[in-house]
Amino acid sequence: MQRNIHRVVEATEDDLIAQARQTRELQRDLLRTRMVEFEGISDRLYRVVRLAAKESGKQVKLDIVGGSIEMDRGVLDRMTPAFEHLLRNCVAHGIEVPGVRGAAGKEATGAIAIHLRHEGNDISVEFQDDGAGLDVQRIREKAVQQGMITPDQPLSETEAANLIFLPGFSTATQVTELAGRGIGMDVVRSEVNALGGRIETSTQQGRGTSFKLVLPLTTAVTQVVMIRSGKLAVGVPANLVELVRRGTLKEVQQAYNSGSFEFAGEQLPFFWSGALLQSSVRSNEPQGKTLPIVIFRSAAQRIAVHVDEVLGNQEVVVKNLGPQLSRLPGLAGMTVLASGAVVLIYNPVALTQVYGEQARQMSADSAQPDVLGQPAQPAAPLLPAAPTVPLVLVVDDSITVRRVTQRLLQREGYRVALAADGLQALERLAEELPAVVLSDIEMPRMDGFDLARNIRGDARLSHLPIVMITSRIAEKHREHARELGVNHYLGKPYSEEELMSLVKHYCRQAVEA
Repeated sequence: MQRNIHRVVEATEDDLIAQARQTRELQRDLLRTRMVEFEGISDRLYRVVRLAAKESGKQVKLDIVGGSIEMDRGVLDRMTPAFEHLLRNCVAHGIEVPGVRGAAGKEATGAIAIHLRHEGNDISVEFQDDGAGLDVQRIREKAVQQGMITPDQPLSETEAANLIFLPGFSTATQVTELAGRGIGMDVVRSEVNALGGRIETSTQQGRGTSFKLVLPLTTAVTQVVMIRSGKLAVGVPANLVELVRRGTLKEVQQAYNSGSFEFAGEQLPFFWSGALLQSSVRSNEPQGKTLPIVIFRSAAQRIAVHVDEVLGNQEVVVKNLGPQLSRLPGLAGMTVLASGAVVLIYNPVALTQVYGEQARQMSADSAQPDVLGQPAQPAAPLLPAAPTVPLVLVVDDSITVRRVTQRLLQREGYRVALAADGLQALERLAEELPAVVLSDIEMPRMDGFDLARNIRGDARLSHLPIVMITSRIAEKHREHARELGVNHYLGKPYSEEELMSLVKHYCRQAVEA
């Protein structure tokens, strides 16, 4: 009897091993069918450089190194417009005209190189030019003009490189096809972040600039790290996990007390994972001598997150979210495990952009007196009466536009106040100050221009960012809006991605202030 049981168990184990092997082979076959060489888009990229050089009167050559490396077709298709934008940027803002290059002792023909390399489960695509480097002085002037820095604030090359990725930031003197239609590099960063990648920038005055994009090799079959917060288990793309370490009880308590965690000499924002996921205020697990801390990195941002348990790596097939879930903040995908369980895949760094301050407030009472007996001094004391989610004021006389914009913003996790015209907007502003005002121009009683004039003329409101969204796209209207102090001007129909990028930027500024 025992022998028969052992035979059944061994047969079952063999079947499971065979099924697992078949699953891995199917995943590899799926991956192979989605992989295409980067060279497949080389003709498009060469044409972009050729046309940009002709329009700007410059001489530019493009070299692609490692073009035979394969990428996921979905990743390549999504990133191609961003690659083209980067190349136009290199020609328009990087490469000098032949006369200037000659005076600097350079060859008349500028050089742009694209280097592709494998980095573990990722692939890096680096754009290098031998141009003038970032114009720090021009970036400073633009940043001062837009109120991003003060006139006496020092600006390093690294800080200048970060500024060019802010929404709507552009040093182009006029809006042209070559200058990117006035759209800043935030479009490129948004696409990279959406794929769970990161972008790194380096520049040398007079020697050139480099943009390195680190992207997932594939979005179909990918590695995720499973983490658990209480009873909730979620996946995180493995390329976002920089380090998993054990922190002492003292270190973790100090991190809760201060809101930051020291890693490699840097103070990182610190969060409880359950609070970021809005599933729990604090860990309810028995506290041992050490606790698991995960360092996540996305783009140039790092955060430290306390979790109950790191469950390990898994190779999974990522499912599309669909239109209903695709706009949920931080949600990167979903998958079905071998057990049949459905698991959501999150980008924790993206979650902090919307829920970070709320998560810190939720976990504030986890800060306790430290082990030395000193009372804790939380960095941000809990204020129950203060709203933790940024407020956006939408001003438009069309109820349809108001409702559509409201649903879009609420899906991203923001609170929304509505007004049908400028007068009603001023009433809303008397009740609570929003992080940003989105306003139409043509409205009854008080139009958008008069609203902007009233906001800028009121000392209490003068700092509020204003984004105008209108069908009036003539240059004279844009110029009038600039004179009134409007921060951004979007023509209808507008890009939802561009609008949400602006809202996220101003809401982050409001939280930091």
